[in-house]
Amino acid sequence: MAIDKLLLGNLRFRESDFTPNIDYYKELAGSQHPETLWIGCSDSRLQTGHITQARAGELFIQRNIGNIVPVHDWNFATVLEYAVMHLKVKDVVICGHSNCGAIRALDKESTDAYIPLWLNNAREAKDRVDSKIEMPHTPEEQEKRYRMIEQENVRLQIEHLFTYPLLKKAVAENRVAVHGLYYDLGTGALSRIS
Repeated sequence: MAIDKLLLGNLRFRESDFTPNIDYYKELAGSQHPETLWIGCSDSRLQTGHITQARAGELFIQRNIGNIVPVHDWNFATVLEYAVMHLKVKDVVICGHSNCGAIRALDKESTDAYIPLWLNNAREAKDRVDSKIEMPHTPEEQEKRYRMIEQENVRLQIEHLFTYPLLKKAVAENRVAVHGLYYDLGTGALSRIS
Protein backbone atom coordinates (compact mmCIF):
# COMPACT_ATOMS: atom_id res chain seq x y z
CA MET A 1 0.00 0.00 0.00
CA ALA A 2 1.14 3.53 -0.76
CA ILE A 3 0.47 4.70 2.80
CA ASP A 4 2.81 2.03 4.17
CA LYS A 5 5.55 3.30 1.87
CA LEU A 6 5.01 6.84 3.14
CA LEU A 7 5.11 5.74 6.77
CA LEU A 8 8.29 3.75 6.14
CA GLY A 9 9.79 6.80 4.46
CA ASN A 10 8.92 8.84 7.54
CA LEU A 11 10.69 6.31 9.75
CA ARG A 12 13.81 6.59 7.58
CA PHE A 13 13.56 10.41 7.67
CA ARG A 14 13.39 10.39 11.45
CA GLU A 15 16.41 8.07 11.67
CA SER A 16 18.59 9.78 9.05
CA ASP A 17 17.68 13.47 9.38
CA PHE A 18 15.30 14.33 12.22
CA THR A 19 17.07 12.62 15.12
CA PRO A 20 20.62 13.68 14.10
CA ASN A 21 19.36 17.29 13.76
CA ILE A 22 16.96 17.26 16.70
CA ASP A 23 17.98 20.71 17.97
CA TYR A 24 17.17 22.28 14.60
CA TYR A 25 13.77 20.57 14.45
CA LYS A 26 12.95 21.46 18.07
CA GLU A 27 13.57 25.11 17.23
CA LEU A 28 11.31 24.78 14.17
CA ALA A 29 8.59 23.22 16.30
CA GLY A 30 8.37 26.48 18.25
CA SER A 31 8.19 28.92 15.33
CA GLN A 32 8.92 29.40 11.66
CA HIS A 33 10.97 32.12 9.97
CA PRO A 34 11.02 31.36 6.24
CA GLU A 35 12.61 33.97 3.99
CA THR A 36 10.75 32.94 0.83
CA LEU A 37 7.15 32.44 -0.21
CA TRP A 38 7.29 29.82 -2.98
CA ILE A 39 4.31 29.63 -5.33
CA GLY A 40 4.61 26.47 -7.40
CA CYS A 41 2.69 23.80 -9.23
CA SER A 42 1.10 20.81 -7.51
CA ASP A 43 2.76 18.48 -10.04
CA SER A 44 4.05 15.41 -8.19
CA ARG A 45 7.34 15.52 -10.10
CA LEU A 46 8.30 18.76 -8.35
CA GLN A 47 9.55 18.43 -4.81
CA THR A 48 10.42 22.03 -4.03
CA GLY A 49 12.73 21.41 -1.07
CA HIS A 50 14.50 18.68 -3.00
CA ILE A 51 15.18 20.70 -6.19
CA THR A 52 16.41 23.72 -4.20
CA GLN A 53 18.07 21.86 -1.33
CA ALA A 54 16.05 24.07 1.03
CA ARG A 55 15.76 22.78 4.56
CA ALA A 56 12.56 22.55 6.53
CA GLY A 57 11.56 26.03 7.66
CA GLU A 58 13.18 27.93 4.78
CA LEU A 59 10.24 28.04 2.36
CA PHE A 60 6.60 28.94 2.95
CA ILE A 61 4.90 27.06 0.11
CA GLN A 62 1.67 27.60 -1.84
CA ARG A 63 1.10 24.94 -4.50
CA ASN A 64 -1.74 24.59 -6.96
CA ILE A 65 -2.39 23.39 -10.49
CA GLY A 66 -0.41 25.58 -12.89
CA ASN A 67 1.43 27.70 -10.29
CA ILE A 68 -1.46 30.17 -10.49
CA VAL A 69 -1.83 33.43 -8.61
CA PRO A 70 -5.60 33.86 -8.82
CA VAL A 71 -6.92 37.41 -8.64
CA HIS A 72 -9.40 38.01 -5.79
CA ASP A 73 -8.95 34.59 -4.19
CA TRP A 74 -9.36 34.33 -0.41
CA ASN A 75 -7.17 31.27 -0.09
CA PHE A 76 -4.28 32.83 -1.96
CA ALA A 77 -4.75 36.24 -0.35
CA THR A 78 -4.52 34.64 3.09
CA VAL A 79 -1.27 32.87 2.23
CA LEU A 80 0.21 36.05 0.77
CA GLU A 81 -0.87 38.21 3.69
CA TYR A 82 0.48 35.80 6.27
CA ALA A 83 3.79 35.40 4.43
CA VAL A 84 4.38 39.11 3.87
CA MET A 85 2.84 40.67 6.97
CA HIS A 86 3.50 38.07 9.66
CA LEU A 87 6.36 35.86 8.50
CA LYS A 88 8.07 38.87 6.88
CA VAL A 89 9.38 36.91 3.89
CA LYS A 90 11.95 38.77 1.84
CA ASP A 91 11.32 37.01 -1.47
CA VAL A 92 8.28 35.77 -3.36
CA VAL A 93 8.95 33.18 -6.07
CA ILE A 94 6.60 32.00 -8.77
CA CYS A 95 7.99 28.82 -10.28
CA GLY A 96 6.70 27.22 -13.48
CA HIS A 97 8.01 24.03 -15.02
CA SER A 98 8.39 22.04 -18.22
CA ASN A 99 5.80 19.50 -19.35
CA CYS A 100 3.12 21.23 -17.28
CA GLY A 101 -0.20 19.43 -17.63
CA ALA A 102 -2.11 22.61 -16.77
CA ILE A 103 -0.59 24.47 -19.70
CA ARG A 104 -1.26 21.58 -22.08
CA ALA A 105 -4.85 21.43 -20.85
CA LEU A 106 -5.39 24.97 -22.16
CA ASP A 107 -5.54 23.42 -25.65
CA LYS A 108 -8.19 20.85 -24.75
CA GLU A 109 -11.93 20.96 -24.34
CA SER A 110 -12.91 19.62 -20.94
CA THR A 111 -16.10 18.45 -19.28
CA ASP A 112 -14.53 18.84 -15.82
CA ALA A 113 -16.44 21.13 -13.49
CA TYR A 114 -13.59 23.05 -11.86
CA ILE A 115 -10.32 22.63 -13.78
CA PRO A 116 -11.28 24.74 -16.83
CA LEU A 117 -12.46 27.56 -14.57
CA TRP A 118 -9.18 27.48 -12.66
CA LEU A 119 -7.13 27.42 -15.86
CA ASN A 120 -8.82 30.61 -17.05
CA ASN A 121 -6.26 32.24 -14.74
CA ALA A 122 -3.54 31.12 -17.20
CA ARG A 123 -5.37 31.45 -20.53
CA GLU A 124 -3.93 34.89 -21.27
CA ALA A 125 -0.40 33.41 -21.30
CA LYS A 126 -1.48 31.04 -24.08
CA ASP A 127 -3.15 33.87 -26.00
CA ARG A 128 -0.04 36.06 -25.74
CA VAL A 129 2.25 33.37 -27.10
CA ASP A 130 -0.15 32.32 -29.86
CA SER A 131 -0.44 35.93 -31.03
CA LYS A 132 3.35 36.11 -31.51
CA ILE A 133 4.09 32.81 -33.26
CA GLU A 134 2.79 30.70 -36.09
CA MET A 135 0.82 27.67 -35.04
CA PRO A 136 3.17 24.69 -34.73
CA HIS A 137 3.34 22.09 -37.50
CA THR A 138 5.72 19.58 -35.92
CA PRO A 139 5.91 17.93 -32.49
CA GLU A 140 9.14 19.86 -31.86
CA GLU A 141 7.46 23.18 -32.64
CA GLN A 142 4.56 22.22 -30.36
CA GLU A 143 6.95 21.45 -27.49
CA LYS A 144 8.68 24.81 -28.04
CA ARG A 145 5.27 26.52 -27.94
CA TYR A 146 4.34 24.79 -24.68
CA ARG A 147 7.65 25.88 -23.13
CA MET A 148 6.99 29.46 -24.23
CA ILE A 149 3.50 29.36 -22.69
CA GLU A 150 4.84 27.84 -19.43
CA GLN A 151 7.34 30.69 -19.15
CA GLU A 152 4.83 33.36 -20.17
CA ASN A 153 2.50 31.97 -17.51
CA VAL A 154 5.13 32.75 -14.87
CA ARG A 155 5.22 36.36 -16.12
CA LEU A 156 1.41 36.53 -16.12
CA GLN A 157 1.18 35.20 -12.57
CA ILE A 158 3.69 37.85 -11.46
CA GLU A 159 1.33 40.45 -12.95
CA HIS A 160 -1.53 38.87 -10.99
CA LEU A 161 0.60 39.02 -7.85
CA PHE A 162 0.89 42.78 -8.23
CA THR A 163 -2.91 43.15 -8.14
CA TYR A 164 -2.66 42.53 -4.40
CA PRO A 165 -2.10 45.94 -2.73
CA LEU A 166 -0.18 44.53 0.24
CA LEU A 167 2.39 42.97 -2.13
CA LYS A 168 2.70 46.16 -4.21
CA LYS A 169 3.32 48.13 -1.02
CA ALA A 170 5.91 45.66 0.30
CA VAL A 171 7.80 45.75 -3.00
CA ALA A 172 7.62 49.56 -3.17
CA GLU A 173 9.08 49.73 0.35
CA ASN A 174 11.86 47.26 -0.62
CA ARG A 175 10.70 44.74 1.97
CA VAL A 176 9.99 42.06 -0.64
CA ALA A 177 11.45 41.12 -4.02
CA VAL A 178 9.51 39.07 -6.61
CA HIS A 179 11.18 36.44 -8.79
CA GLY A 180 10.06 34.23 -11.65
CA LEU A 181 11.72 30.82 -11.97
CA TYR A 182 11.37 27.89 -14.37
CA TYR A 183 12.25 24.28 -13.61
CA ASP A 184 13.19 21.89 -16.41
CA LEU A 185 12.09 18.37 -15.48
CA GLY A 186 14.42 16.86 -18.07
CA THR A 187 17.62 18.53 -16.91
CA GLY A 188 16.87 19.38 -13.27
CA ALA A 189 17.88 23.01 -13.97
CA LEU A 190 16.17 25.92 -12.28
CA SER A 191 16.51 29.22 -14.17
CA ARG A 192 15.30 32.79 -13.89
CA ILE A 193 12.41 34.14 -15.97
CA SER A 194 12.72 37.78 -16.91
